[in-house]
Amino acid sequence: MIVRGTETLLVQGITGKQGTFWADKMRDYGTRVIGGVNPKKAGTEHLGLPVWGSAVDAAKDVKVDASVLFIPSLGVKTAALDAIAAGILKLVIMTEHVPVHDVMHVMAAAREAGAKVIGPNTAGLVTPGECFVGFMPAFNHRVFQTGNVGVISRSGSLGTLVCLNLVQAGMGISAFVGIGGDPIIGTTTRDALECLNQDDRTSAVAIVGEIGGSMEEAAAEYAADMSKPVAAFIAGAASPPGKKMGHAGAIVMGDSGSYDGKKAALEAGGITVVPTPSFLPTALKQRLGSAAA
Repeated sequence: MIVRGTETLLVQGITGKQGTFWADKMRDYGTRVIGGVNPKKAGTEHLGLPVWGSAVDAAKDVKVDASVLFIPSLGVKTAALDAIAAGILKLVIMTEHVPVHDVMHVMAAAREAGAKVIGPNTAGLVTPGECFVGFMPAFNHRVFQTGNVGVISRSGSLGTLVCLNLVQAGMGISAFVGIGGDPIIGTTTRDALECLNQDDRTSAVAIVGEIGGSMEEAAAEYAADMSKPVAAFIAGAASPPGKKMGHAGAIVMGDSGSYDGKKAALEAGGITVVPTPSFLPTALKQRLGSAAA
């Protein structure tokens, strides 16, 4: 999922500390923030923007293309279902520690409604020079410059580092997609890769993966038929088997989800795997140069 500067954004939880701070930052950057939701403050204004009691109420008054949720974990299910009921087709769920059964309910409702979900536990989305949704530092020009490399990351911090490395190497970013680090998420690495493969502004893709699960392996199957070059860094090479590292989804059971297994699958799919994030720009430049030759 990619956001564009023409799309309108509703902030669910806009009056909270994080919602307030990031709604202001997003709007300053160019994101079309049209207002927010707080059932207890319906009919008021916040940051000079209208506050509705629900996303359904907001959608009655204005066109809403996307919603971002700065909502406590136990309230995410209710807020997300409200957004889906409002007909909002893009949901970005920032919250971590959302109960798994709540996430499953939201994902089922989203599929039925044809809505796309990023997260939970995501750092958000960035389209440099246009807009961002979430809490990535899109406004920091040392980290985000416009370009032709799409970045997919489970981790917000590692994703930021990769974007910084790309900019320092004279490359820019077409879109950043933070898929989130929870065991169950709405957009997988493969989903994001398919989206960037179809994006005309993206000429190459950098993937930041982690041990655990099988998302990188599934992405590798898709990448095998791509013409756009892809390079990847997989975090957790030194972690012991069976140990959960970092994100809730980063757990290895036997050979499943191991670093070696992921590396082999990615390379079989034609993806260049690098030992540290700093090698990604060089790998992509080489691949892009070969493609042009």
